[in-house]
Amino acid sequence: MIDWPMAKVLVAVKSVTDIIISVNILLQFRMAYVARESTVVGAGQLVSHPKKIALHYFRGKFFLDLFIVMPLPQILILWIIPEHLGASEISGANYPKNLLRAVVLFQYTSKLYRLLPFLAGQTQTGFIFESAWASFVINLLTFMLAGHVVGSCWYLFGLQRVNQCLQNACGNFERECRNLISCGNGNSNVSVQAAWKDNACFQEVGFPYGIYLKAVNLTNHSSLFTRYSYSLFWGFQQISTLAGNQDPSYFLGEVFFTMGITGLGLLLFALLIGNMQNFLQALGKRNLEMTLRRRDVEQWMSHRRLPNGIRKRVREAERFNWAATRGVNEELLFENMPDDLQRDIRRHLFKFLKKVRIFSLMDESILDAISERLKQRTYIGNSTVFHSGGLVEKMVFIVRGEMESIGEDGSVLPLSEGDVCGEELLTWCLKRFSINPDGTRIKMPPKGLVSNRNVRCVTNVKAFSLSIADLEDVASLFSRFLRSHRVQGAIRYESPYWRLRQIQVAWRYRRRRLQRVYSAQSSYIR
Repeated sequence: MIDWPMAKVLVAVKSVTDIIISVNILLQFRMAYVARESTVVGAGQLVSHPKKIALHYFRGKFFLDLFIVMPLPQILILWIIPEHLGASEISGANYPKNLLRAVVLFQYTSKLYRLLPFLAGQTQTGFIFESAWASFVINLLTFMLAGHVVGSCWYLFGLQRVNQCLQNACGNFERECRNLISCGNGNSNVSVQAAWKDNACFQEVGFPYGIYLKAVNLTNHSSLFTRYSYSLFWGFQQISTLAGNQDPSYFLGEVFFTMGITGLGLLLFALLIGNMQNFLQALGKRNLEMTLRRRDVEQWMSHRRLPNGIRKRVREAERFNWAATRGVNEELLFENMPDDLQRDIRRHLFKFLKKVRIFSLMDESILDAISERLKQRTYIGNSTVFHSGGLVEKMVFIVRGEMESIGEDGSVLPLSEGDVCGEELLTWCLKRFSINPDGTRIKMPPKGLVSNRNVRCVTNVKAFSLSIADLEDVASLFSRFLRSHRVQGAIRYESPYWRLRQIQVAWRYRRRRLQRVYSAQSSYIR
């Protein structure tokens, strides 16, 4: 018989899923695709024309999706199956089960055909579930879905085997016995159980149930949640063990069902379980790399016989460097990206460049050139970045952490996120590319810029630095930038070309004046 309250709930849930699939069908008529003929070279051309998209989907999998979304199970449950429950045939109880099973499995197989490529990430534009945890959850839910299908089929086939046993027990009293088998004629569960309580069909040795032995007494259990939970557990167990603990009877349907469970289990272990293992290994890949890195560092320090104080600082530097970069080589990532994307990412990461006053005067092209030369640096607490009397060889931009600058007179200047130290090196490099009024370059000390202060880290610091060679390139670019953007008078003052131009103009003016004076004198003499 039909449990109508539960049937209405299942029909409502199935209708909701059909509505979701219907929305997906509408989206497919507007979802761009990659033309196959364009994938010979490169990644392929994305077709976005609405008419071409609609024709491509209509010629492709539109009718398959239409079959999936058809409400055939709802029609069977609400109208067709109730009419066959009271049929006079002795197989009337099995016929609606077979009909419903055929329709559901056909639709389910078609739905899996459309779903499995998405689970594997095989789409036109790339991966759907890019997160390792998302892929792990999706594969786990797929495994649960397979267990649900196997357990549901096992319970359904168990019902049919019990019904077959009851039919065999009727013998020659088919018509009188049928009313006690089928509850579709108004018989209650109590009357049926009372009539068949001592029958051999509800005993473990009365009928060759094979793998459906546990389903015999489960069919008479009053709790729906218990029946479903045990069937789900049975499905999980058989998929995980490849049905190795089952001993089927000689009934062919039971033998084929057991073989199907074994094949499905092998497929899931080869695909889903293997993917889950890969995702779990991907989650621990960074930790494994960090462990191997620490082991190599420890072996190197032991081989070089470093003292304990230096070893402690090396361990702290390695730990902080790993925490700052997460073990990712950013330069390697940038190499495989388009140039415009690299430029946009650098502009986002290096916004702090415009906090430097002289950098704020530069245009975007020079700032992009500076961004390409920035190198990531990490400093642990109490590290010395610049020391008094030493050469200043880099310019440091603080991204995270705190530093302090100690002058010769003992004054302390705190430095934090967004501050810069070593900015005098940029001024020194600009002077090297400056020009005197007479057109000659300014002479600078050859040994370099000497620091007059100590700069040390108060905490662990994450920063970016520009070396002196990179700063010289920047200074050269900035000098050309100034010469091209200053007013004309300043250009004449700094450029040798414009100085020579001034001399030429003055000489022409003087020559013309002398000519006028000579002409006047000649007229006076005459």
